[in-house]
This record gives sequence, C-alpha cells and structure tokens, in this order.
Amino acid sequence: MDELDELEGVYDQYFRDVYIFVLSLSRDEQIAEEITQETFLKALKRIEQFRGDCKMSVWLCQIAKNTYFSYMDKQRRYAPMAEQEAEAGINLEQKLINQTEALYVHKVLHGLKEPYKEVFMLRLFGELSFDHISQIFGRTESWARVTYHRARMKIQNLLMEDKR
Repeated sequence: MDELDELEGVYDQYFRDVYIFVLSLSRDEQIAEEITQETFLKALKRIEQFRGDCKMSVWLCQIAKNTYFSYMDKQRRYAPMAEQEAEAGINLEQKLINQTEALYVHKVLHGLKEPYKEVFMLRLFGELSFDHISQIFGRTESWARVTYHRARMKIQNLLMEDKR
C-alpha cells in the first residue's frame, strides 16, 4: 500500500507539468490528456527503470515526448485511404500540368538568343549566383542581373503572347 501511495503522489505532483508539456507539443487538449494518461501508465510499468540520474519530471516528459511522437506516427500511417487516394489523384494531375508547363517554358527558353538563354539557365537551373555568372562571362554582376531580368521578361512576354 505504501508504494501505491508513493505512485499516487508522483501522479499528483507531476500530472500538470506533463500535461502542459504535451499540450505544448500537440496544441490539442484531448490529445494532451490522452498522451499524459498513457505516459503515467508507461511510467508505472517502467518505474524500476528510473535510475534517479535526472529529475522525475524530466524522465516523465521524455516518456511523454516519445509517446506523443509514436502517436503522431500512427496517425500519419493510418490516414483514411480515400484521403490518400484523393491526394494521389490531385498530385498526379498537378504533376502532369507542371510537366506540360515546364516543357512549354523550355521550348520558349530554347528560342531565346544568347546571352539571355545561357544566363537564365545558369541562374535558374544551375542555381548560380549573379556574381558567379558575371565571372563566367567576364562581365559585372550588374550586367548578369540585368541580362537575367531581361531574359525573364522576354520569356513572360512570349508566354503571354501564346496564351492569346
């Protein structure tokens, strides 16, 4: 009976701390309450593993954190199949639209004159800084910025003309 009183004391003393910690993770009172209860059940089963290296509240919050992340993993894994299928359909449509648009932009880009085409490709696809682009062409950084901007404007204008 003495051990049971001790465990009740731990529950009474640390429940609020653990609950507030889990609430800060989940931002949902119902989930926080559920995880907190589960935390104390796990702690009760594993009380002999508590070595006293840290505060009891730290140990309990560690259990709570692991319990919360396990709960979230399960929620993600067991999302309704209909929702996943709907997302897959939307993603497929979006990919097809994006691929079609990308192909079209590449065709327009291919028709640009130099140095616009190369500067645009180095910046966008090569992810080079304007400084690096200016070094490649032996020009100023300002030249690289202006050339890129002009290339972008030419592409936008060509795309707008074709939509008409």
